[in-house]
Amino acid sequence: VQLQASGGGLVQPGGSLRLSCAASGSIFSNHMGWYRQVPGKKRDLVATISSGGDTYYADSVKGRFTISRDNAKSTVYLQMNSLKPDDTAVYYCSRRTPAGFEYWGQGTEVTVSS
Repeated sequence: VQLQASGGGLVQPGGSLRLSCAASGSIFSNHMGWYRQVPGKKRDLVATISSGGDTYYADSVKGRFTISRDNAKSTVYLQMNSLKPDDTAVYYCSRRTPAGFEYWGQGTEVTVSS
C-alpha cells in the first residue's frame, strides 16, 4: 500500500496550493485524510473525507481548505486557499481501510512566507 503526496512548495501569505495524494489500488471504501506536522510538535488532523464523501475540517482551516477525492484516479486532494504562515508544515495523507488498518504517505512540505 503506497500513498504519494505532492504539490507542496513555497507560497506567499494569501496564496493557494493544491496538494494531491495518489494511492496504490482502489480507495473506494477507504476513509482518507490529511494531517500536518511542524518539527517538534505532534501531527495534527487537517481534514478527512469518508468513503461516502462526508468531510470534516479542523477549525483552523474551515472555510479555507477543501478536501476532495477522485476514486477513479485513487487520488485525494487538498485545496488550500488564503494560506497563512501558521499553515507552514509538512503535510501527510492517510488512508484507513474498512478493517481499520491505517497507512501513511511520505509528507510534502508547505511553506507560507513572504
